[in-house]
Amino acid sequence: MSQRLKTGLALTLLCGTFTVHAADRLPNVVIMATGGTIAGAGATSTTTVGYTAAKIGVERLIEAVPELKKVANVSGEQVFQIASENMNNDYWLKLAKRVNEVLKQPDVDGIVITHGTDTIEETAYFLNLVVKSKKPVVIVGAMRPATAISADGPINLYNAVAIAGSKAAIGQGVLVALNDEIQGARDVTKTNTMTTNTFRSPELGSLGYIVSGQAQFYRASTRKHTSETEFDVSKLDSLPAVNIAFGAANANTLAIDAFAAAGDVGIVYAGTGNGSLSTPVRARLTELRQQGIQITRSSRISNGPTIRNGENNDDKTDFTVSDTLSPQKARILLMLALTKTKDSKEIQRMFYTY
Repeated sequence: MSQRLKTGLALTLLCGTFTVHAADRLPNVVIMATGGTIAGAGATSTTTVGYTAAKIGVERLIEAVPELKKVANVSGEQVFQIASENMNNDYWLKLAKRVNEVLKQPDVDGIVITHGTDTIEETAYFLNLVVKSKKPVVIVGAMRPATAISADGPINLYNAVAIAGSKAAIGQGVLVALNDEIQGARDVTKTNTMTTNTFRSPELGSLGYIVSGQAQFYRASTRKHTSETEFDVSKLDSLPAVNIAFGAANANTLAIDAFAAAGDVGIVYAGTGNGSLSTPVRARLTELRQQGIQITRSSRISNGPTIRNGENNDDKTDFTVSDTLSPQKARILLMLALTKTKDSKEIQRMFYTY
């Protein structure tokens, strides 16, 4: 056998060995912890309400699920430690910037973020608009504290890591994983105050399931997200002031007036029905729009789009509508939109795009 043939055979064997090893390589997943019930502790093993959230650090969370080693090479980072009702714009910016930094690392295949369930849907949607990578980002929480005998955190964390390391999750946008289900950030919402199956996408459905450590997707979001969006938070130190006013019988303008007086540049109105406005609310919102405050009509109803020029002549009042976004998610998109433009037509385009 010639030396050239021997060399070629050796390279072939070497490349073949490398290919096998690469195919068998466990993905590298970074678990970024932010607190929440998944890191909570109760007085007893049967305490499932009245516990203290955000007590357990990321290393202990990882140690509690040794099975993680079977699906990924995991490392942990404590970004902050809060109960998620305390989530705010500053935390979002810090988290988003760190996520984008970590995802740029070539040896990172995906990220899992542990998070409290109260605002998990909002953080997920915010990241869905500002993460600049197609690598999987999976947000996970729990409805019962880590000390409970029925704690759902460990299996949720295991599933989230499996999804984050899955090639099937690449390009799916930011995902939320609880109760063996995979939910899309745009559509998911918390539907029950205490049960473990609380997270649903009631209008359009979940994206898939996690079965025995395998992510199984059945649909994908058609709205642009992550690397396809026009939003960039890398140079932002703050977000525009936008708040939500809630519609109900006997609705008045007190909350709206307070937001305007406080300097808000945008207001989302969670109207009744299809974003309906009472007579005094419509009049006051119209005045505020004429003064330059951006107004977005949304609905307190969990299903269905808020239709432009339906319950209000939005062309005349120059309001925007949230489409199928909930008021809390409409607020997020309006904030980010206002970092780009004050043109209501452009903002309306964004609501139909994202």
